[in-house]
Amino acid sequence: MAIETLDKRGATATRDEGLTVLNVGAGPRVSGRLHIGFDPAHWREIRLDIDPAVDPDIVSSATDLSQFAAASLDAIWSSHNIEHLYAHEVPLALAEFVRVLRPDGFALITCPDLAQVAKALLDQGGEFTAYQSPAGPIAPIDMIFGHRKSIAAGNSFMAHRTGFTPELIANALLEVGFAEVRVISGRFYDLWALALVRAGDLSLAQTCLEGTPQDGLLRDSPIALVG
Repeated sequence: MAIETLDKRGATATRDEGLTVLNVGAGPRVSGRLHIGFDPAHWREIRLDIDPAVDPDIVSSATDLSQFAAASLDAIWSSHNIEHLYAHEVPLALAEFVRVLRPDGFALITCPDLAQVAKALLDQGGEFTAYQSPAGPIAPIDMIFGHRKSIAAGNSFMAHRTGFTPELIANALLEVGFAEVRVISGRFYDLWALALVRAGDLSLAQTCLEGTPQDGLLRDSPIALVG
């Protein structure tokens, strides 16, 4: 499969390769940033981030994937990225996701689950350590507004500008044209959404998620909606 993108110098770069996953909001180039299901033996990662300091392959917002032709990618991985967009930007980004995916492609998205976060905040307060992340301890208030220490250190990209519950993210994905959306709750006050371009076509997603902590998305989930 040929993937056409623009490289860092603005020149067209064509790659003939197997399965390709676009890591949207990739962050620093360190191990563990890509979901474990995207085995590098089978998947080639393209890193996209709005922050040039993290040395992405492509510097761009998630709302602009114009470097990619329609139906040119196999999967999109978006980990704790869409909450950094303004609410009005979310449909733009998700519409770009569905545009660039092949007919059997899928998007795998994880972000804070405001329903879980709100319950934790009411039950235990906003400052307790909910879990440890590579950036340090995370409190409910960080999950709502963004990691405060990172923002204080000058990384304004870490601010959160919107939020999601399982129902909100499922409906947002269906509204931009994904044919089927499956959502499950995670263990760290997060939610996981699997969005399929073609309803019922789990074959490619299964090769990625089978045997991972998110393989519940391949079975009946609390939310499984077809557009």
